[in-house]
Amino acid sequence: MATDNNYTLAGVMGWPVAHSRSPAIHNHWIRQYGLNGSYVLLPVQPELIGDAVRGLRALGFAGCNITIPHKVAAMPLVDRIDPLAQRIGAINTVVVEADGALSGYNTDAFGFIQSLLDAQPGWRADAGPVTVLGAGGASRAILVALAERGAKEIRLCNRSGDKALALAQEFGAPVKAVPWEQRHEALADVALLVNTTSLGMKGQDPLELSLDHLPKHALVSDIIYVPLETPLLAAARQRGNATVNGLGMLLNQARPAFQAWFGLMPALTPELRRMVEATL
Repeated sequence: MATDNNYTLAGVMGWPVAHSRSPAIHNHWIRQYGLNGSYVLLPVQPELIGDAVRGLRALGFAGCNITIPHKVAAMPLVDRIDPLAQRIGAINTVVVEADGALSGYNTDAFGFIQSLLDAQPGWRADAGPVTVLGAGGASRAILVALAERGAKEIRLCNRSGDKALALAQEFGAPVKAVPWEQRHEALADVALLVNTTSLGMKGQDPLELSLDHLPKHALVSDIIYVPLETPLLAAARQRGNATVNGLGMLLNQARPAFQAWFGLMPALTPELRRMVEATL
């Protein structure tokens, strides 16, 4: 759905939201493909999220992205929820369908997996055990994505052990909780290590993690993109591990949402990466 026959309007709904790189990404694609439309910031306070989501149709939006802190709160506000988003337990994309219904999706799982495949086209989730650090919203999407791709063992470590246990119980096999104190040993024989915590992000506490047990062939992913190379990625690279930063996930998660609103799947180009990197 669009504001009129020739103009498509979308945006990102969050609080705060001024820091979002999504307008730069989507408006780049709008210009690249010569489309008539715009992607805007939608700062919405938590107590107004219901009015905002339900108002998308009346305002002529094709849909919007949903970001912190609304990814869970927006779920009961849409008419339909994609099964993958239902399993993840959060939505990050709303689409106003042709019949006026609101559909909720989660594109974070796609974004994460595609970022790994961009770095290593032959990557397989079933290549060996996976260790995931963190049990927040991004972790939920990544755990589901890895399980659906065939991961047979996922070791979940979180500073709050109860949260890791709850997620492991909710998702079941192949996810199992490992105490935070055992995170170093949990790297033994893994094929993939993923940091979904904020530790190591600019302005945050460092991630204290020994890589002594990490196999040299393991791929190391950190979904943080400020800085582009976190201390974890730098340490992994220096010891010979392949690494993937968070920019690929950020860019790739935007692609299916753009397709849903604007009708085409956009490409990731070096120009786009350079443009977004310049804002970091």
